Amino acid sequence: MLFNSYAFILGFMPLTLLLFHGLRAAGLVRSSIGLLALLSLGFYGWWNPIYLLLIVPLIAANFALAASIVPRAGRRPRAAKPLLLLGIVLNLATLGYFKYANFFVDNLNALAGLDLFLGKVVLPIGISFFTFQKIAFLVDAYRGKVDRLNFIDYALFVTFFPQLIAGPIVHHSEVIRQFREQATVSMPTFALGVTIFTIGLAKKVVLADTAALYASPLFDAVAAGARPDALAAWGAALAYTAQLYFDFSGYSDMAIGAGLLFGIRLPVNFASPYRAESIIDFWHRWHITLSRFLRDYLYVPLGGNRKGRARRYVNLLITMVLGGFWHGAGWTFVIWGALHGFYLVVNHLWRALRRRSEGGSESWTTLGRRLGQAITFVAVVIAWVFFRSEDVGSAVQMLLAMAGSNGAARPESVESAAALGVSTALLAIAWFAPNTQELTGYEGPEGAYAATEPRRRPPFRWQPSTGWAVAVGCLFGIALMLMSKVSEFIYFQF
Repeated sequence: MLFNSYAFILGFMPLTLLLFHGLRAAGLVRSSIGLLALLSLGFYGWWNPIYLLLIVPLIAANFALAASIVPRAGRRPRAAKPLLLLGIVLNLATLGYFKYANFFVDNLNALAGLDLFLGKVVLPIGISFFTFQKIAFLVDAYRGKVDRLNFIDYALFVTFFPQLIAGPIVHHSEVIRQFREQATVSMPTFALGVTIFTIGLAKKVVLADTAALYASPLFDAVAAGARPDALAAWGAALAYTAQLYFDFSGYSDMAIGAGLLFGIRLPVNFASPYRAESIIDFWHRWHITLSRFLRDYLYVPLGGNRKGRARRYVNLLITMVLGGFWHGAGWTFVIWGALHGFYLVVNHLWRALRRRSEGGSESWTTLGRRLGQAITFVAVVIAWVFFRSEDVGSAVQMLLAMAGSNGAARPESVESAAALGVSTALLAIAWFAPNTQELTGYEGPEGAYAATEPRRRPPFRWQPSTGWAVAVGCLFGIALMLMSKVSEFIYFQF
């Protein structure tokens, strides 16, 4: 069931809200949490009921392991460690089989000349996201950061339908406490949820799906052997850059908005990443909850920056390569991650060089910041080419075309010019328009806001008023009319 479908918006969501708030109004808070967990499982099973035979036993097994780890973590950490390792192996083995088994078999066949055949393994939707959440919970239980266990709370933490399929990747400390709160959802909070959900829906069906019309045909043509000119290649690459941002940030907005309708604040996942002045800054703004997970549960355990500069850079590369591989079982994703790891190493080296040459100062002139934004954006676009391409060969051909190997522009490149114009207009929205947090004033759990720049306050900032209700209603109506052709969110494949 897609967020951008009539079944969800006109069926599942109203019914779930009615039942949830009906129980809350009757004072049955714990029952409302149990109901929400059951309905979230129903939401997941809508895709394919067989998925429930995977996620339900995994929830039970992980909860049992956490319940065994918690009492041992403080007094007998050595006794808890095998349980932690068992849980990590269980989760990674499950993810590895469903997501990576065919990748490894295909590469083994190619390298060793074998003819192994595994059969078609169907990837359960959302498995990459809920696997990370379960592993983080076990690690925190081992670290003594989980002090109270309740199966229903844990089940809802894993399955809460707004963020189950494609994030944000939530930390248990952010949401489980909210599940236990007795307060009802205020009308301003409910109105804010509707507004943010509508903004996300419009991002998807109005902006992202429009960009896809200009990105997908050319990437598919290159995979089939076409050799575009530079104008066409850049038009498609920029269109995909816009598509991915509005598609994924649109989903995150819809997840946050849906969460607010139940009184649950989910963490912010995007903070205008294409405004970033460096790659370091970009990863503070793009898929923020993934960056946080990779930092806390991979980069820091590898040693982080505690073991010298060389080891720090190796840790960065390992973290980003694995982060790329998490996105998909293909060499294009590995290269995408490796590119960003390389970018980060270069960025850190450049910062260290500037600090030494300028006596510790890291201040930039306005021109320097704009130059940093331009370099960062081009580097990100180049990496997105690998992220989108069917295979490495297609990505290389796209990059060669962008470099002009097939000519700058052909006489028939009217569509290419249109793609470049549309993608530039869409990216201008990402660059200059206020983002969702700036427009609505939304803050995640505990009032956290992850932007790295002072928040801009647009003169037309959202407020629960009649004027805004009319504007949001009109936007919602437009989005509903454009939903006749439903398209999946890009991150659903991960």
